[in-house]
Amino acid sequence: MKKIQVFEPALCCSSGVCGVNVDQELVAFSADVDWARLKGCQVNRFNLANTPLAFSENNAVKAVLMRSGVEALPLTLLDGEVALTGRYPNRDELALWMGATAPETDPLAPTASGCCSGGSSC
Repeated sequence: MKKIQVFEPALCCSSGVCGVNVDQELVAFSADVDWARLKGCQVNRFNLANTPLAFSENNAVKAVLMRSGVEALPLTLLDGEVALTGRYPNRDELALWMGATAPETDPLAPTASGCCSGGSSC
């Protein structure tokens, strides 16, 4: 099983999906993490404000931060190796790394119509 670790900038809470002005990128990423976990993938998120030791104890993360600073966050490691910096992985990338079914054909993926039943109204 692949291990995905995401090192995030300082957020107001562990998910970043809180407060008055919720960042839609974080909402989408949180949903993608939930999807990946349902598929059996191990995904761990580390928030700089809440878990700073995770950053300082990981040599790959320390090296990126020394070279690029916090602008490199979020930083994603796949099995301990840097896979992505400066943005969150999307569901397609998570699926590729996991070897999972492509999201567009996955029964857990949202329907194209954006509605749970696919009809004209929910």
